[in-house]
Amino acid sequence: MHVQQIVLRKAAELPSALDRLGSHAADLLLLFGSIELITAPGLSDALHQRFPQAQLLGCSTAGEITPEGVDDGTCSITAIKFDRVALTEGSTRLSGMDDSFAAGERLGQQLATAGLKAVLIFGPGVQINGSALVNGMASVIGDAIPITGGLAGDGGAFRETWTLGRDGVTHDRVVAVGLCGEGLRFDHGSFGGWEAFGPARKVTRSDGNVLYELDGESALGIYKRYLGESAKDLPASGLLFPFAMLGEDHNAVGLIRTILGVDESNGSLTLAGEIDPNGYLRLMHASTDKLVNGAEAAARAASATSRGADQSLAILVSCVGRKLVMGSRVDEEVEAVGEVLGNNSILTGFYSYGEISPFTPGASCKLHNQTMTVTCLGED
Repeated sequence: MHVQQIVLRKAAELPSALDRLGSHAADLLLLFGSIELITAPGLSDALHQRFPQAQLLGCSTAGEITPEGVDDGTCSITAIKFDRVALTEGSTRLSGMDDSFAAGERLGQQLATAGLKAVLIFGPGVQINGSALVNGMASVIGDAIPITGGLAGDGGAFRETWTLGRDGVTHDRVVAVGLCGEGLRFDHGSFGGWEAFGPARKVTRSDGNVLYELDGESALGIYKRYLGESAKDLPASGLLFPFAMLGEDHNAVGLIRTILGVDESNGSLTLAGEIDPNGYLRLMHASTDKLVNGAEAAARAASATSRGADQSLAILVSCVGRKLVMGSRVDEEVEAVGEVLGNNSILTGFYSYGEISPFTPGASCKLHNQTMTVTCLGED
């Protein structure tokens, strides 16, 4: 596998930047960038012209990750040439949140093949039920195929996000690439670092990923009481205080849910993924040190079987809420991942509105919030 990478800071830099990618053919171009750059006129056409055989995959972000750390207002382009891996591609329009499961099914049907070993997927970050999307795909390709990726961002505005695939740059499509072949090395890890606080509250009314009541009270009302002055900045301030999902026994199930929207008229909270209608929720908070430790743990899990291997690509998808908590120290979680993976791994990735990954190798895929998810891609 051969990997090269460039970082654009202005759309006008594209022609000279493509020259720096060299003359190597590419099978896959991964792009993660600000809305301004990912939607720049002629971007996908220029990439297709330079690399006519390559599949394009990527999305807009709430921050870009490169080997240099974390940036805003840039676009990273990573060109990958495989020696023993074949690709399939999928793209489907998402007509609304209620279409999420069916969209996953449609993508699964496009990607399903006897040689499928793993999937990279990127979806819109708004008007989507990320867990239903993942469940829909898994219902077609099975739980044994690892799925990783994330939901696009728009710099924290939560208004309109974009994905890049075979249909170009669009605001309403889920895009994916299936990786096939016995030579594929595909390792992954996902970890948070958040801590729960306050009492566990019973989910007493919900519908999919919309939470109406906790303990028989308005979910939004309870949430505002906890946030105090920060409530005036909802939904953005909700990134700092996600929910931990608990089972009926009050034990954590390992999933975190971020708030994507609020509805003042009915007192509801829209979460990034589905919640257990019979479960419990607790609020969470975090410190920078704990989040950095979580990123390091994710990297260790993803590198467990690939230490000392040849060149590989590490795709980092971290939640925008983590970026807000860490502030000027946000580079530290990327540095922690880089130190674990070593010099043979080239880093790319973005800050997201939802992270997609199995908990552990062999486990079913889940939508996560507020985690750092690391996918190590290589060939044996």
